[in-house]
Amino acid sequence: MEAEKKPPAVSDVGAWAMNVVSSVGIIMANKQLMSSAGYAFSFATTLTGFHFTVTALVGWISNATGYSVSKHVPLWELVWFSLVANTSITGMNLSLMLNSVGFYQISKLSMIPVVCFMEWVLNSKHYTTKVISAVVVVAAGVGICTVTDVEVNAKGFICACVAVFCTSLQQITIGSFQKKYNIGSFELLSKTAPIQAVSLIILGPFADYYLNGRWLLNYNFSTGATFFILLSCSLAVFCNMSQYLCIGRFSATSFQVLGHMKTVCVLILGWVLFDSALTVKNILGMLLAVMGMVVYSWAVETEKKATAPIPRNKSDMLDDSEDVPLKARVSGLPTSDLEEGEMKS
Repeated sequence: MEAEKKPPAVSDVGAWAMNVVSSVGIIMANKQLMSSAGYAFSFATTLTGFHFTVTALVGWISNATGYSVSKHVPLWELVWFSLVANTSITGMNLSLMLNSVGFYQISKLSMIPVVCFMEWVLNSKHYTTKVISAVVVVAAGVGICTVTDVEVNAKGFICACVAVFCTSLQQITIGSFQKKYNIGSFELLSKTAPIQAVSLIILGPFADYYLNGRWLLNYNFSTGATFFILLSCSLAVFCNMSQYLCIGRFSATSFQVLGHMKTVCVLILGWVLFDSALTVKNILGMLLAVMGMVVYSWAVETEKKATAPIPRNKSDMLDDSEDVPLKARVSGLPTSDLEEGEMKS
């Protein structure tokens, strides 16, 4: 008898909840840490290096204590993945610096069609009309409530294109690696985090100096700033873990679509905690986005049910052995041989 599959430690809803809560939490913490009204820690790339350092440390402790098992993944693939992921991070930071916030939001929204196209090219994945329509509704809703001024230049446009391509490729690769090497989400994260941590800690300060003209060593690490850095790193562990978990269970497209729930949550919390303006246009856009997410979830579930194999009735599942006498099934001999033996006796 085959062993029953071990149920996942975190349910599907729990994985999404972990991602939304940790992502929104880290955005709120980073806003307090990096804004001029807060602690003015304007070293985004280096902070990401801190995130992966803590994540790598948690992964090492998990492997050392036997909570997780390390599986082999070729080093060159881990280095290639880390290069793509780090380019995504740097490209996003450069895009935000060189372009307006409106165009930055548009570039993030463009990841949905880019991911769909890349999954179609790389994994031969097809989408129904219902799914495509829901994706359009979500993108339109988030665009209405986030996009304001749109200004772009040649350098900013190139950085945005590189960032969108690398981010989409990174998210698709996470799912591909988990299937290819039969490795869990946390185990894969434990493999990639150390490489990303080392590279970002080394190169991050130089990238940040190019972005804002300030050196990390000249920053005054106050008690409050240190607390929010540690809080941001702690939340990043859950954010990274849930990202790998969600993409491994679902798809990069679903992660992008349902991930825009975080944008809605950030807008609402920004209005509640930081007195950010919330206009009728924002509210209508959020309602449209939420409606699109509901439709998307329904469309995906409908597609799963349509493609799932139809279970056969119990009577249909019985094979020809049901018509064979019990004695024949016990002995393993054909019926004719048994009858012939009885006649001889």
